[in-house]
Amino acid sequence: MNISQNFDAGNIEVVNCEDAGNIQLKIRADKASDFYQWFYFRLSGAKNTPCTMRIVNAGGAAYPPGFQNYRVCYSYDRQTWLRHPTSLYDGVMSIEFVPEYDSVYFAYFAPYSMERHADLVARSLLSPLCAHRVVGKTLDGQDLDLLRFSSDDAGALKKNCWVIARQHPGESMAEWWMEGCIERLLDENNAETKKLLSQCNVYLMPNMNPDGSRRGHLRTNAAGRNLNREWANPEIDASPEVYFVKQAMQEIGVDFLLDVHGDESLPYCFIAGTEGLSNWDEQKQSQLGFYKNKLVELNADFQTERGYPAKTPGTANLTMSTAQTAQSHACLAMTLEMPFKDTTATPDETYGWSGERSKKLAHSCLDALSSYLESGLL
Repeated sequence: MNISQNFDAGNIEVVNCEDAGNIQLKIRADKASDFYQWFYFRLSGAKNTPCTMRIVNAGGAAYPPGFQNYRVCYSYDRQTWLRHPTSLYDGVMSIEFVPEYDSVYFAYFAPYSMERHADLVARSLLSPLCAHRVVGKTLDGQDLDLLRFSSDDAGALKKNCWVIARQHPGESMAEWWMEGCIERLLDENNAETKKLLSQCNVYLMPNMNPDGSRRGHLRTNAAGRNLNREWANPEIDASPEVYFVKQAMQEIGVDFLLDVHGDESLPYCFIAGTEGLSNWDEQKQSQLGFYKNKLVELNADFQTERGYPAKTPGTANLTMSTAQTAQSHACLAMTLEMPFKDTTATPDETYGWSGERSKKLAHSCLDALSSYLESGLL
């Protein structure tokens, strides 16, 4: 019997795996950080053996409620990720499982590897609608890929709409969302896509944090920085990801920003706005309300009743991407959150919230963007 994690995004430490009925594991913290919650490992050599895996430091994770009523993701082929119950008692999360095959993978959410990211970018560039630019390098020397989708007509008059994803690398559903977004934008036969690209240029950062993704981090980059707290004054030697993307935004301009994330604890899809800005007014509220309400119409997995409490004007955290961008560029900027668990109103017992559902939500978000651009609210 063997536990391994030495692969892209792998994260686990073995305390003891001598007894299949009491396999003790720990999640490794992000480098130079106390954050941890993401895990991804393989159990091999235990076919048809009742196993109990205990993550003994679950109670000290970044968001302990994220392990309450949580069903772990598992896969035999690393393509189809299913859900399995867990239990949480006295800070220890237990997974009782009987493998059907010699090898099985477990993860906090369906992983999205850097190899799949590279495939996604390469596939995108086969389309004449897509252009690519490396805006900079990470601390580990990885490329920061920026994709631009646009049709040829009226380019100078179009709005520049940005979507960034995976500032927090453990939130892999954000890049699954990006895959769905890109697949939709590549569909030249889709009338909604044609309409959208006639209205705007779409700029995508499919993965803001390649280093954290590959390292198996939950929230930080290679320097231990939480990128979504670096937007006020990013430093090139500590958070180059934000430094270079913010520089590109200044060069190109931003008329709309969606920052795609995942929430460990809340079992809902929802949007957080920038109500905390000191200049928040009725027009900005109308823009935010229009987009959210349109998304409710388009996708049953999205709702507006639950989410983060709106901040009062004057209390915005300008180190965050949306608040900083909304203030700097006078545009609608929102954070989209998806669950690690499942949506309470539209649950799926087999898959929970999944990569596939994340992709479908992306389609709806693009359609909502098209409606927003037509609304006259900008």
